[in-house]
Amino acid sequence: MSTVDKATGLTSDAVLAELRPGLLSLGFAVETGKAAIGKIRRPVLFGENGRPEVAYEVDAFHEEFGVVVEVEAGRGARGNASYRDIIRASLILDARYFVLLLPVAYRHNSSGRVVSVEAYRETRDQLNAIYASQRLRLPFEGLLLVGY
Repeated sequence: MSTVDKATGLTSDAVLAELRPGLLSLGFAVETGKAAIGKIRRPVLFGENGRPEVAYEVDAFHEEFGVVVEVEAGRGARGNASYRDIIRASLILDARYFVLLLPVAYRHNSSGRVVSVEAYRETRDQLNAIYASQRLRLPFEGLLLVGY
């Protein structure tokens, strides 16, 4: 995939590439590629002999402070990816803070016409509903939503 998606602008990989040097300087482990060796896997559920049975891949993680970072773009802005990210980050061992980055608007082609999805606003509204209803309690000490 190229650095720039024709319909939407930056890809999540391109955004993470821009953030990587700063995150590394702050002590984050940061995904470096799509191969297994470049992935950041965080445990969720342990089985026999303390081996992780379930682990999730994240874009970046700060071990000392328990900060999970996820960057979404393109298709990630659609299909309730933000819900998936929120729930998965909630289950990660030692995750105290969650940072989710989304495009302010995601444009894609649908049946020959360009459709715009307000990914940041939709996720902000989802998070406001989660916190206001208090029916689903997230385990984070803090959650930061960033629109780019």
